[in-house]
Order: sequence, then C-alpha cells, then structure tokens
Amino acid sequence: MTVFLVIIVLALLAVTGWQISKIFQLSQGSDADTSQIANDKDNRINGILMLAFVIFLYVISIFCFWEYGRFYLPEAASEHGSQYDTLMFVSIALIMVVQVITQGLLHFFAYKYKGEKTKKALFYADNDKLEFIWTIIPVIVLAGLIIYGLFTWSDIMNVSEEDDPMIVELYAYQFDWRARYAGEDNTLGKANVRFIEGVNQLGVDESDSYAMDDKVVTELHLPVNKPVLFKFRSQDVLHSAYFPFFRAQMNVVPGMITQFGFTPTITSEEMRESEYMVDKMRSVNEERKERNKELMAQGEPTLDPYEFEYFLLCNKICGQAHYNMQMKIVVESEEDFNKWLEEQPTFGSTIESKKKDSKPANENNESQESDAVAVADNKQN
Repeated sequence: MTVFLVIIVLALLAVTGWQISKIFQLSQGSDADTSQIANDKDNRINGILMLAFVIFLYVISIFCFWEYGRFYLPEAASEHGSQYDTLMFVSIALIMVVQVITQGLLHFFAYKYKGEKTKKALFYADNDKLEFIWTIIPVIVLAGLIIYGLFTWSDIMNVSEEDDPMIVELYAYQFDWRARYAGEDNTLGKANVRFIEGVNQLGVDESDSYAMDDKVVTELHLPVNKPVLFKFRSQDVLHSAYFPFFRAQMNVVPGMITQFGFTPTITSEEMRESEYMVDKMRSVNEERKERNKELMAQGEPTLDPYEFEYFLLCNKICGQAHYNMQMKIVVESEEDFNKWLEEQPTFGSTIESKKKDSKPANENNESQESDAVAVADNKQN
C-alpha cells in the first residue's frame, strides 16, 4: 500500500510540473522565441553541457577507482592467479585508454562544431585512409589481446600429469556441495546419479574397487603449494564452481564431467593475517557492532564476529536457495592436510557400517516373523 501511495504522489508531482511549465510558457511575452527549432543560444548551451558532462564523467571515474578500488580482491591465492589478474588489468587499461580518447573527442567536437547560422557543415562522401585507420588499429589490438588471452587460458587449463596433481571431485546439488578425495591410489571410483541411495549421496559405484578408499567430505581442505585437479559433477541443474580468491571458475554441467586445476599458494591463516584482510575484518566487525546494538534493542540474536575463510560458491542462479550454496575451503600445510585427511572415513568403511547397521534390523525382523509363525501354530493346535 505504501508503494502504491508513493507512485501516486510521484505521478501527481510529474503532472504538476508539466502544468507549471505550460503556465510558464503562457506567461512569456509576445516577443519570446517559442520555436521548436534550436537556435544559436540552444546550440551553445548544449555544447557547454557536453563538455561539462565529459568532465563530470572523468571526475566520477577517477573517484570510483580511487575510493572503491579497496573492494577489489587482494592478491590471488593461486599460482595462475597473477596471470589472470595481469590479463584483466591489461584489458581494463586498453578499455580505459580507448574510452578516454573517444569520449573526449566526441564531447569536444560536439562543443567545437556546435551549430551556428554562419557556419556550414563540410560533407565527406568517404575517406579510405580514415576508415583504414579506425579498422586496422582495433583489429591489431583485439587480435593481440585474444592471442595473449588464449595462451594464458591454455597455460592455466593444461594441468601437467608430471606434477602429480591431487584428484578431487566436487559434486554440486541443490543447494550444497560435497567433495570426494581420491584415496592412496589417487584415482576416483566410478560414479553415476543412478547409484544414489541412502548414505551414498554422490552415487559412487560400490562395485568399483577404486572407490573403496575415496573419502566424501562436506568441507574442502587443500595442501598449500600442491597442484589440485578438480573434477566437477552436478546432480540436478547447471551450477558453477566459483573460487574468487583463487581466480578460478568452471561450469558444473549435469550429465558430464568438467575439470579445472590450480595450485593454492596462500594458506587460510596467511590470508587472514594479511594487511588487506585485517583491515577488512576490522571494518566489517565495526559495522556488525553497530548492527548488534539495534538487534539487541529489538531482542533479536546478534551477529557473530567476522573471521575470514575461503569459500567455494555457486555462480549460477540455480534456485531459491542459490545464495546459500557454499562450502568452506581450508588451505593449510601438507602436514596438517594429511592429518585431517587420515581422520576422514573412507567410502568403503561408510558402506560397511551401513551394512552392519542394517543387518541386526533384518535379523530382528526374521526373528519376529518366526515368533509370529510359532504363535499361530500354537493357536491352531
């Protein structure tokens, strides 16, 4: 109802302004210029406004880069991240150079060649030299940028088997993630969504011997400076595995396996103690303190202090709870990682526990059935 009233008020204000402009026109003298055709004064005003706008555009751009550059992510936490950032900054620099030159010329010419009664426009039918210049320069620049990007992309995507990367599967479903580590054989067992049943949430093939030492977890741990090759699967819809601090992203497509690899270079603790992140945590916690005062006054639960963690996010709008589809990532020393991984149960032990838990239940059912038969026989006798 409030929104509806606001719309009515805005509409009434618009009608009022339009009526006032009509009254202003009627109040002008008979010698006033009421022609709809622009005169020299109109052209001069518009020329000045064009110059003022481009100056405003440059000022606001400089301000945004200066003021909001702090919201850009800190240094990349992966080995290939520096290449990714360099490619992006080169692209931004080229775009900004072209934007500054073309916008400046556009608005300057709009002012310099503004319409005047004493001036006559000079008509060019064509100019082969100019057309060649503004065609060949973008072609050369874009070709160089594309080739540079292809080499960078190829270098990032081609994970060498000589590096002996650790194999990890990331399984996406509405609205959560699961990670599956290959065991000591570093080979993931086969899997298919048709095998999903009970504790087997990822559809791992129980008949595959390679699957028995796999480990399924809800939190992703990675050893620092160790190459990791991720295999992505989706149970339902299209998802996108997004690692912002590692400068990595890959679509997770139902019915197929996609992959992406990188080497983490900064542990969670090191990133947490970096100057950028310390400043960010302090800023966020100050805002949370102010917010907690309001929540306490309203009798609502307060917010916990913010502490940085890496997260795996979904970058596709995959449903209503898409915003909550994330998994914590812990980058740690290889020693700590190995210790954590040893504590995780294998897929084979999980299945074995399931069978043991279900066996007594079956035996009890059989015992109950035999007792029922015996009671029935006694009644008949």
